[in-house]
Amino acid sequence: MGQLTLWGRLSSCNVQKAVWVLEELALPYERIDAGGDFGGLDDPAYRAMNPHGTVPTLKDGATVVCDSDAIIRYLAASYGRGSLWPDAPAERAAVDQWLAWANASLYRDWIDLFWMCVRTPPERQDAEGIETRRTRTAERFTFLDNELANRPFVAGPEFSLADVAAGMTLYRWFEMPIERPALANLDAWHDRLKQRPPFQAAVCIPFDELVGKLAH
Repeated sequence: MGQLTLWGRLSSCNVQKAVWVLEELALPYERIDAGGDFGGLDDPAYRAMNPHGTVPTLKDGATVVCDSDAIIRYLAASYGRGSLWPDAPAERAAVDQWLAWANASLYRDWIDLFWMCVRTPPERQDAEGIETRRTRTAERFTFLDNELANRPFVAGPEFSLADVAAGMTLYRWFEMPIERPALANLDAWHDRLKQRPPFQAAVCIPFDELVGKLAH
């Protein structure tokens, strides 16, 4: 294992996913604040590593990985064989399909809701738009709640990267000033995640610094 370095501010939800996996695997790493108020994403040295100018970016010795899902897959494959990302193709596919669902379905309306409800100053908020995204996000969580009636974790009986991708949204979902449907299975899953110190360390981060801030 080379020296693991992660660039990205901890208030970034995508950075939180990477940190969560690093902590789950008990890997030694250095995190360097970047993005948001910390800036640095347009620095030539950073762009040489990550031409997209986004966070997070992971460097493992000579290997550089961009994009949060690519990073968590890389970490699991390199340092968590058989745990967070199963080796068996069918089991790995079960995890991958939920990673895809989290990104394509859950995340889109959830992040729009967060931006519109939290990061937009009150005088500029669109109440109708907020309600539309809240409803859509609630529908996604209701769908997940139904799935969790049959198993303790998103992709099966064991905790996996699928729980990281979907579970990263929970702290903000429950902390936003919105109405939420009562979903017993989702709540039970949330309680299971809250028992994991890496979830608390990486995800349960107050987002006061982002309130009313559209700049980043």
